[in-house]
Amino acid sequence: MKRMLFLFLIFSLITSCTTITQPTSLSFSALTEQPFVDWWSDAVFYEIFVRSFVDSDGDGIGDFNGITQKLNYIQGLGVNAIWLMPIHPSPSYHGYDVLNYYAVNPKYGSLEDFKNLIDEAHNRKIKIIIDLVLNHTSNQHPFFANANTGPDSAYRDWYVWSNTSGEHWHPGNSGYYYGFFWSGMPDLNYRNPEVTTQMYNVTRYWLSDVGVDGFRIDAAKHLIEEDNKLENTDTTHEWFKDFYNFYKSVNPSAYTIGEVYGAGAYLATKYDQQMDHIFNFELASGIVNTIKGESNTGVYSAWKFTLKDVSDGNYATFLTNHDQNRVMSVLNGNEEKAKLAAVMLLTSPGTPYIYYGEEIGMQGKKPDEDIRLPMQWSADTNSGFTTGTPWRTPGTNFSQINVAKQENDPKSLLNLYRALTRLRSEYPVLRTGSASLIETGNTGVYAMLRSNGDVNVLVLINLTKSPISDYALSLTGAPIEDGDFTPASLLDSTRGESVTVTGGSFTNYKPINQLSPYHYYIFHFK
Repeated sequence: MKRMLFLFLIFSLITSCTTITQPTSLSFSALTEQPFVDWWSDAVFYEIFVRSFVDSDGDGIGDFNGITQKLNYIQGLGVNAIWLMPIHPSPSYHGYDVLNYYAVNPKYGSLEDFKNLIDEAHNRKIKIIIDLVLNHTSNQHPFFANANTGPDSAYRDWYVWSNTSGEHWHPGNSGYYYGFFWSGMPDLNYRNPEVTTQMYNVTRYWLSDVGVDGFRIDAAKHLIEEDNKLENTDTTHEWFKDFYNFYKSVNPSAYTIGEVYGAGAYLATKYDQQMDHIFNFELASGIVNTIKGESNTGVYSAWKFTLKDVSDGNYATFLTNHDQNRVMSVLNGNEEKAKLAAVMLLTSPGTPYIYYGEEIGMQGKKPDEDIRLPMQWSADTNSGFTTGTPWRTPGTNFSQINVAKQENDPKSLLNLYRALTRLRSEYPVLRTGSASLIETGNTGVYAMLRSNGDVNVLVLINLTKSPISDYALSLTGAPIEDGDFTPASLLDSTRGESVTVTGGSFTNYKPINQLSPYHYYIFHFK
């Protein structure tokens, strides 16, 4: 009885603060009245699990103030945008089952702490986006608690119900409710316009009242099912088209990125004018598999599809994220391979996302808690993450792998990430230039040309543990002016052999006679 009374009080508080009103009608012409700022094309994102980043008050749980304390570190990494994993109250450690969309998790701090984080980030020209879980709520959310009281509940139709059981259906009061992921996450019913209006209100609140710069949309492809089709349905696409118009009407510069798990560039085109970006999972898998297997076949296949379907780089790139084994673990702790992965990610088209700790080579394999371990700041007790008892024990290698140890080592993985983000900032061609895949005549060699007007950059990587001299670069019809070019390294004093470009093409070109093992070259073609 006390539990039901508690939920009712929460429910009353939420509904009293979030009166349901119909959103303003929208049109494309209305959106064009304000300037559209495509800031994400120039962004490097940093994904943070708040619980594991920095604990500022010694309770063993990371918090907003901890992130604020580390903004200079984040800025020094060359990052100008942050994605925060769920920050709302939740019964779980991960936060993807939301209890209240209008509040922050009190374990992470207060709303004022969060607003201060936004202000301090904005002072450093760093944007902040947050996870927005639209597909489902917690089964402890007051809306669901009310809906589950019976068929006469005013909130019954906010969720999806059936009289029969089956896969993804879970027993409730007077029927079964649909929850794609598990019973603790009942799916919302977006065929009910009241649900849409409520989530529009949530969106407006965080953009206008709190001041975030956008959202990462969790489980976007599962929003609305159609019969036996459970993902990427026509109704889902139609809903996101309206959602896109709505959030752009609130803030034309707001950004959303969709998690469409497994998506490649082709599927990203299906979400055009629905979200600003989709994560390119196909390309991420291609990069990591190529680095791990020391063969360019995986990433070349992914690039050919990507460049065919989305030639302008209008998608997000990454190596691995919070749902996958960390890239350093996939690469079996090989730092040289991790450096190659960083080079490939940060010299490629698309907006790159770096998962916290990736820049120092943190490891972690599932279960999920172990790929979201505390950040390894130093060799101090609990990796410098907390002065208290951490919510999860840090990785066993934190005394060897940490920020403090790599800070002043010019050859460290951390400082390579910094060098690469600096190049990406200084050379627009690495952000928005065209990309031309170069045939190398050897599967152990990766090569790509980035072009932007009269600026051209060649990326060349020996993927293997052996030196390679048996290779030759061939390029056809690239958007590069004819002439003679001499490659000069953007990372050191290395210079390569000259090449003559005719009709955007060259053949049998070897800028370096022998490519060193696990080595990367980033050449400015002058």
